[in-house]
Amino acid sequence: MTNSSTLVGTDRPRLSWRYSSTNPQWRQQRRELQLTRANGAVETHAAADAEQVLVEWPFEPLSSRERATVRVRGGDSDEWTPWSEPATIEAGLLSPTDWSASWVTPTDVVGVDDPAPVLGTDFVVGPGIVAARLYVSALGIMVTRINGVPVSEDHFAPGWTSYDHRIRYQSYDVTVLVSEGNNSFHTLLGNGWYRGRIASFALHRGHPYGDRLALLAQLELRYADGRVELVATDGSWRSGASGVLLNDFYDGQITDLRVDGYAALDRGVTVVPAPTASLATPESPPVRAVETMTAVSVNTTLDGRHIVDFGQNLVGWVRLRSRGRRGSEVVVRHAEVLEEGELSLRPLRSARATDRYLLAGTGVELLEPQLVFHGFRYAEVTGVAELSITDIQAVVLGSQLDRTGWFSSSDAALNQLHENIVWGMRGNFLDLPTDCPQRDERLGWTGDIQVFAPAASTLFNVAGFLSSWLSDLAADQLPDGTVPAVIPRVFRDVKAFAGWGDAAVIVPWVLYERFGDAGILRRQYRSMCRWVDRVAELAGPTRLWSTGEQLGDWLDPLAPPDDPARAQADPAVVATAYFARSAQLLARAPAVVGEPADARHYGILAEQVRDAFCAEYVSSSGLIRSDCQTVYALALHWRLVPDGPTRTRTGSRLAELVQQQRYTVATGFLGTAVILDALCASGHRDAAYRMLLTHEFPSWLHAVDLGATTIWERWDSMLPDGSVNEGEMTSFNHYAFGAVADWMHREIAGLQPTAPGYRELRLAPTVGGGLTAGSARHLSPYGEIAIEWHLAGSGFSLTARIPVGVTATVVLPDGSEIPDVSHGEHRFELERFVTDAAIDGDRTDVSAASEAMRSR
Repeated sequence: MTNSSTLVGTDRPRLSWRYSSTNPQWRQQRRELQLTRANGAVETHAAADAEQVLVEWPFEPLSSRERATVRVRGGDSDEWTPWSEPATIEAGLLSPTDWSASWVTPTDVVGVDDPAPVLGTDFVVGPGIVAARLYVSALGIMVTRINGVPVSEDHFAPGWTSYDHRIRYQSYDVTVLVSEGNNSFHTLLGNGWYRGRIASFALHRGHPYGDRLALLAQLELRYADGRVELVATDGSWRSGASGVLLNDFYDGQITDLRVDGYAALDRGVTVVPAPTASLATPESPPVRAVETMTAVSVNTTLDGRHIVDFGQNLVGWVRLRSRGRRGSEVVVRHAEVLEEGELSLRPLRSARATDRYLLAGTGVELLEPQLVFHGFRYAEVTGVAELSITDIQAVVLGSQLDRTGWFSSSDAALNQLHENIVWGMRGNFLDLPTDCPQRDERLGWTGDIQVFAPAASTLFNVAGFLSSWLSDLAADQLPDGTVPAVIPRVFRDVKAFAGWGDAAVIVPWVLYERFGDAGILRRQYRSMCRWVDRVAELAGPTRLWSTGEQLGDWLDPLAPPDDPARAQADPAVVATAYFARSAQLLARAPAVVGEPADARHYGILAEQVRDAFCAEYVSSSGLIRSDCQTVYALALHWRLVPDGPTRTRTGSRLAELVQQQRYTVATGFLGTAVILDALCASGHRDAAYRMLLTHEFPSWLHAVDLGATTIWERWDSMLPDGSVNEGEMTSFNHYAFGAVADWMHREIAGLQPTAPGYRELRLAPTVGGGLTAGSARHLSPYGEIAIEWHLAGSGFSLTARIPVGVTATVVLPDGSEIPDVSHGEHRFELERFVTDAAIDGDRTDVSAASEAMRSR
């Protein structure tokens, strides 16, 4: 445990800890947890086990607002470790009765196109103040200041949830912001997701979530004598108009810097009924500015426009220092790519992505928005006579996720691909997993995150982030079990789509596997069952899901540009394969969640679907209906075709198709996520390497060669001549095809989890493709795991670092296995071995020989 303070929304938080180092023989066989409450009472709990990740709360429950510290020590059979540093836990407002504040909205109706309102009040703080805690939420998004100082670095709080069911509230320790005497409280409210445009083709069920913005705020002042005073939203608060004249996530922000929106609260507020949705503490980390980037170039056109290149496709906004006369206008437009030196705006569709500023004329002014974000690499600035690189920056925004996965290899293009995947994820994991961050969409498509969840869980700690999103998935799931294609739900018409609705099963399972979180399975279990039961109903007694509209293998590169769902793969084959996969996983869940009676039911269902799949779609010669890469990849990777001659022929046919396609990609969203695993599972690792490392179109590295810095929506989003694909859907920041990052970590570097939470590992790098080195690091729930391998001449070396609580099986390229490798640093060597030395698949025989192992 670390010395930190954590706000929790439960009275029984789970506890995890890591060990920095112990001697190689040490194993946790017992543990002791100690809780110290605010009144000084100490509780101790001991247990004789090795658990150290997400351990259930062993003490009496916390009460609302309670602060306590917890520390831990572990022991083997002989000795205890020292006590950890204490970690501070604070419970939020756990009951609706803890709220005294009322929801308030400006009395004068403020429309979506009116200036953003400010709500606030003045309050007096008496002598002896010792603590101040703010609980605050909004219908819309909010920027809150006390005495003119922001209460946090959060952006777009309280975020986008299924507002009909749950609304987050934030909690901030604002003790340092209040002072004895007169104080002020102001909150700027923006449209955000609650009232802004959502999707160009259909607003949320035909209308926004609500037509009026509102604020809920409760400031609790604690004094040395035990008194508590409340400053809470009620009918006495005031409102006023800010200088933000217009704000919309798609269109941008217009700001009049001549208006001080925090000075004139000259209008009233109206108390409005509380939403029926419950108030919830955030599971997901807040959206923050995670990085600031300087421009790499500024080019000025003949007509005075400045084209700025930040060198990286990113998500955030432009920060600009400018000087001008009072009332003059500065305009900043955004785009991901240039065409013939100008911003390419067509891919934005109806999104204007433009910020405008009316200057106050007070000298050098700082221009940046507060209530919008953009996806861009390039910006066009007008209204400024001169602009230098030092005048402008890009502020990178995203949910403040902790990085957990790093990868490197001897191939520079492959390393750039991995970096592109990281940037694509960073930009699209902004409060929820969106498909793209720039055009008039930015939605939580379930199919995209379903295929990308393993890669996401490798690269960043997304446990809380995706847990929060799954809460909305369960809330928005229809009574019949249908899962909307977008979460939070946006479209009025909801249909069951294979590969999209399956996120209800696959994403919780990934979180369980990668973070050891059985609790997420328990919480989502009924949602998982409802989806599989719904598909069983749609498939009927044949167990073949062959009816209804499907999105299929979306964006197959061989599909017509104007019809991305018309893939090579038969939609019924894809749908039935996904039915089998979700049933397989659901059959394994009851053993984890404590529902043993369900295991047999869903196990039988999984077998029935698999058998029906093989009987209907797989021939004795191993051919699968529609005979394309995706159907073979799904069937092989999910073991829908049993071991034996048919499976062997199926694997051979996949390899043939890949070879016929010259090792370029011929799969869409669903097939691309599993194609390399399927090749490996069928004994064609050399083909997997060739597919990954080809530079021909379409391929992962083709985009790298064209200068991509994120993952594209289409393999040909940009054409070789520098022009943009003419299709309506052309995003340059879509993470779905970046699912390959997980394969890179598991196969190239060889870091493979084999038990939930990385408690057990298989360290087995696949040497091939002409690579001479590979490495990965992963910050697991138990600590950092690292693996690095090198080829030197005919020799091979591998080093590994394993944290306490984890054991590994090391598999060297000659096939030799070293089991039960425990924590510490280890080195393994082969003097001579057989390797796929070149990308063309030729095998070089240097005769397998000795293996030496040293641990230190």
